[in-house]
Amino acid sequence: MKKKILTIYFPVMLLMVVSALAIPPRADASGLFGPLQTVSREQGGLNTAVGYLYHEDTYENGESYRVKQNEIYSQAAYGAKNIWEIYGRVGVSNMKLSGIFASSDHFVETSKDDFEADWEFFGALGAKVFYPINAVFGVGAFMQGTYYFTDFSDHASITSGGVPIKTEMKFENLWDADFGIGLQAQLPCGAKLYAGPYIYYSEADMSLSSDWTGTEYTKKDHTVSNQSMAGGFLGADIPLIRGFRLNVEGQFADRFSAGLAVSYTY
Repeated sequence: MKKKILTIYFPVMLLMVVSALAIPPRADASGLFGPLQTVSREQGGLNTAVGYLYHEDTYENGESYRVKQNEIYSQAAYGAKNIWEIYGRVGVSNMKLSGIFASSDHFVETSKDDFEADWEFFGALGAKVFYPINAVFGVGAFMQGTYYFTDFSDHASITSGGVPIKTEMKFENLWDADFGIGLQAQLPCGAKLYAGPYIYYSEADMSLSSDWTGTEYTKKDHTVSNQSMAGGFLGADIPLIRGFRLNVEGQFADRFSAGLAVSYTY
């Protein structure tokens, strides 16, 4: 029996992993996508989750900006019939832009190299649909949108010719939208493995309170967007005890992101 299970599942798992990894590293999204099939009860019901994502991305507008975030969120979802789900989440995120204040001019000194902002609030809404091909396999699709309610900001100063200039940089009105499709396999003991491609767009406004010269940042106010618009994801959803489940997911993106969530089905 065990040999038969391995014969059926191993090639499928390998195919799903290879398919996700074969997608070129591209852009990245906010929060986990989660399993393609709802974990709510078949007759309809609520599930909640708390999650964490380490997120990296690259934004550009003539120049490239490498962004790092740590996101913590809670989620409430309602699904039914094992085929659909709607969900909302709220959370907080910090942000770091590497080397943006650094200077290549030996006559210019800056108080710091990196932009670092503390925790700010965001919200997200999403929906999923799932079609079971048979008792083992199914295909699904999702869409998700995220908006950051507060702006990321940091202060720094530059000294050129002995004259210090203080400034505030803001990363404002950040939002993203995602759409993906994927394949899911039902594994023994109620576990689920899922993978697929997605497309993604994110945008934000960058502003500076004063003009700087001699630093890596050469623009005062402009809009930036994600460098690429397609990626892949791979995850597993594993039952724990008494309605709890563990979701582990990687998003194969511009810099690779990964996270986990623990959900509870009521």
